[in-house]
Amino acid sequence: MDIIESLKWRYATKKFDNSKILPQEKIDTLTEAFNLTATSYGLQPLKLVVIKNKDLQSKLTQYSWNQQQVADASHVLVICIEKTVGEEYITKYFDNVKAIRNTPDKILKPFKEQLVDSFKNKPSEEISVWAAKQAYLAMGNLLTVCALEEIDACPMEGFIPEKYDETLDLKSLGLSSVLVLPVGYRASDDMFSDFKKVRRSISETVITL
Repeated sequence: MDIIESLKWRYATKKFDNSKILPQEKIDTLTEAFNLTATSYGLQPLKLVVIKNKDLQSKLTQYSWNQQQVADASHVLVICIEKTVGEEYITKYFDNVKAIRNTPDKILKPFKEQLVDSFKNKPSEEISVWAAKQAYLAMGNLLTVCALEEIDACPMEGFIPEKYDETLDLKSLGLSSVLVLPVGYRASDDMFSDFKKVRRSISETVITL
């Protein structure tokens, strides 16, 4: 399928075939795509938790407003944000830039100091909102890759982050859950798979100047 046909094929899967498991190479593709997602300043204030434990998935279903997709999916991806993005985190990023690109300190230093000062003066709530926006970028990227790889997925905001954080012990990792993405293969009797996609016309959503 070409990319437009792939995007038309994609839908928010309402029922997964719980007997089918994604091969590891598909999961590897998704994790690589997540890691390659564009983020503000390139700081990547995100981590991806990949769950393939059925008992854990069943437990998390009750904190997902009983959406059965969480239990039945092959894997559940949880997109999390870093709770602390400060001088230490930013310095580590620039150390990585230097190591990979061999960029001299004199070139990196002005931008590094600018970012450190900027984040130092931001309230933690503002940083969390900023980081959450990066999570949505990652979700969009993952959904496109899922479509191209013919992986079914159901993007979810409908869950209780505090309960996910507690169940997955995310606090100890300095993380907070933001989005959930069950992935796998659609069930043959998911009637939603045959529904025509409902979108406004391009003339209503695109403005050319």
